Amino acid sequence: MKLWQKETTSISEKIEKFTVGRDREMDLYLAPYDVLGNIAHAKMLESVGLLTSDELRLLHDELRLIYQDILQGKFEIEDGVEDVHSQVELMLTRKLGDVGKKIHSGRSRNDQVLVDMKLFTRSRLEEVALASRKLFDLLVKRSNQHKNDLLPGYTHLQIAMPSSFGLWFGAYGEALVDDMSMIQTAYKLANKNPLGSGAGYGSSFPLNRTMTTELLGFETLHYNVVYAQMSRGKTEQTALTAIAALSSTISRMAMDVCLYNSQNFAFVTLPDDLTTGSSIMPHKKNPDVAELLRAKTNRLKALPTEITMVMSNLPSGYHRDMQLLKELLMPAFDEILDCLDIAHFMLEHLQVKPDLLADKKYDLLFSVERVNELVVQGVPFRDAYRQVGKEINEGTYQASRTLNHTHEGSIGNLCNDQITELMNAEMARFGFEKVHTATAKLLK
Repeated sequence: MKLWQKETTSISEKIEKFTVGRDREMDLYLAPYDVLGNIAHAKMLESVGLLTSDELRLLHDELRLIYQDILQGKFEIEDGVEDVHSQVELMLTRKLGDVGKKIHSGRSRNDQVLVDMKLFTRSRLEEVALASRKLFDLLVKRSNQHKNDLLPGYTHLQIAMPSSFGLWFGAYGEALVDDMSMIQTAYKLANKNPLGSGAGYGSSFPLNRTMTTELLGFETLHYNVVYAQMSRGKTEQTALTAIAALSSTISRMAMDVCLYNSQNFAFVTLPDDLTTGSSIMPHKKNPDVAELLRAKTNRLKALPTEITMVMSNLPSGYHRDMQLLKELLMPAFDEILDCLDIAHFMLEHLQVKPDLLADKKYDLLFSVERVNELVVQGVPFRDAYRQVGKEINEGTYQASRTLNHTHEGSIGNLCNDQITELMNAEMARFGFEKVHTATAKLLK
């Protein structure tokens, strides 16, 4: 029987198929977190007299065995079982009888789903943060390596001013610092405990919600039980907004690689084993990896909008609409982590072409340098601007390729150390160690 099923009720197979949907598939993501939530809840129930110490020991031992099965890939949701919560409770009841049935005291499936989703999201955001930091470190490394390799800078896709590969790699590095701020915000929202909110209106049992907050390593709890339920949707949307921001950075970088790798630009080269060929044109070496990175991350950018549409016009309280949020959130983490890994691999092997700006076609890139030269000599800027424009029109302009950029964040002063300090500060705000310690204690 379902957790919610009464003795006198029957279930239409057609309706069950429609209402369960992909939930059993998605719930496999939640399995380890459901076990952790069960352990914390059981410990709390024992502390308030709703379980005996012997019953807690039996539940704790069995839940740890289930957790190991999950880690080893042995856990499955059986046919006819509605979700992961039902499966874990069924396994406990089969093994422990009435003791297994007691685990649900003071809890609704609503807050059980919520705590699983919070724990899952918190854990996957940590993975995204660490993978983003790995990509950041590579970008800073390559920025420092190529700080003297000049690159044409563009506005409106027309040559504008001199840039460098140091600036280009470093720009995406600093973009990841801002993305990390958004990941940290999403992590903070996921790091709040909804357990004990029940169906959204609490319980008459003397639950100790502060205790489960500490046991699960949450930073704090969602105090108001109605709002704890309302955080469903907001948590997912905030996480996907952070993923969308990160995706925007990666897709833009991938587009640059597509452009820069083309023969018309010819700024970078992808090794042969990172490209694909054509079935008809023997000369082709296509940057498919960058193109697919662009497409995959562009698709991820749409997910916050999908969350918004699912949650539109919902009043307070739980609604089954929210079940569909799993299908948007959970695969998105797999996708962005794969994209971060491939982006790192691609950038690690990307080959930069030196001495690009020696080509005469880039003479006009240095027109601002000529204007600045006149300004230093005492010519007012507007007059210097008009003079250089006249020289260009009359064909008398002479490009000087001497650069003297010294201000913060320019070609000659990348400030990568300062950008790294900003990233270090963002990473320190997560407090991953507290979560790891709490999880280890639960499983002891």
